[in-house]
Amino acid sequence: MHILVIDGQGGGIGKQLVEEIRKALPEAFITAAGTNSIATSAMIKAGADNGATGENAVIVGCRNADIIAGPMGIVIADSLLGEITPSMAVAVGQSSALRILLPVNRCKNLIIGIADMDIATMIKKAVEEIKKAAQNE
Repeated sequence: MHILVIDGQGGGIGKQLVEEIRKALPEAFITAAGTNSIATSAMIKAGADNGATGENAVIVGCRNADIIAGPMGIVIADSLLGEITPSMAVAVGQSSALRILLPVNRCKNLIIGIADMDIATMIKKAVEEIKKAAQNE
C-alpha cells in the first residue's frame, strides 16, 4: 500500500496525517510530497518513508500512489495561498488513486454541507477511511 500525503505551507495537516497513518498502518509506505521544503520536512519528521518537494514531486507521486491524502485544496488550482499549481491539481484529480481529502474551509474555498469539525477529528476520520481502503486492497 503506497500512500501519498500532499501538503503545503507549514505542513501541519500533512504532518498530522503522516503521524496517524503511521500508527494505524505501520506497514504502509508513505511518501510526503510538499509544495515547499518546510512542508516536506515536517512530514518526513513525522514518519514518512521518503519525501520530495515541488510540482514535479506531486505529479510523479500521483502516478504511483494507491491513496492520496491531504487538504481539499490539493485539487484546486492556485489554492494553499497559490502553492498548488494547475498541473498539481490536475495530477491529483486525474490519478487513479483513492483521494482522501480533508474539507478545510480556507483560502476562499468553502465546502458546504460538511460538518464543522476540528483538524484532529478530520485526521481521525481520514485515517479510518485509509485503513478501510488498505484492508480492501
